[in-house]
Amino acid sequence: MQKKENVCNSILIVSAVEQFDFLVKKSLVGFLTIDVVRNVAMARRHILEKDYDIVAVNMPLTDEPGTEFAIDVSERSTASVLVVAPAEIYGDVMDMVTDHGVMVVSSPYPPMVMDKAIRVLIAMQGRIKALQKKIHAAEEKLEELRVVSKAKIVLIEKKHITEDEAHKYIGKQAMNHGVSRKRIAEVILDDLT
Repeated sequence: MQKKENVCNSILIVSAVEQFDFLVKKSLVGFLTIDVVRNVAMARRHILEKDYDIVAVNMPLTDEPGTEFAIDVSERSTASVLVVAPAEIYGDVMDMVTDHGVMVVSSPYPPMVMDKAIRVLIAMQGRIKALQKKIHAAEEKLEELRVVSKAKIVLIEKKHITEDEAHKYIGKQAMNHGVSRKRIAEVILDDLT
């Protein structure tokens, strides 16, 4: 299975109507990727290949309503999802998808509603990406602590030194060689185990 492409500032528009594409595209400034498909089957294929920031679904679609697809995308990815539902089913759609983090807009809608909805989704994506960055940094720090702790234990056992001495040794070696403490710990583990 091929690796998903991660595209910054990307949107997948799922709509059977070209006019909807135009309305959404008007609100997208600075988006590098704007993919448009006409049915859920094609949308599912695109979702398997790429990570999108936003997925906009205009109901009704030709092959299925789109609510299940919207819920799937919301639960299985970090994409922000927008569903535009006809006024007569808006309430039902809202009841089905809102608890899954999907934004719903009723159509027909005033001209500025689409722009505001897209702007909210873009802001949400900014916050999601900032949190992902923090999580990644924390995971890297935890991994470094894990490897360094393991190396300290090996130094204590093999060199018969104290934990404080092992800590200072790893720090001094990292400084002397201009590399991270994790890299020195990895070398220690390779050499002594």
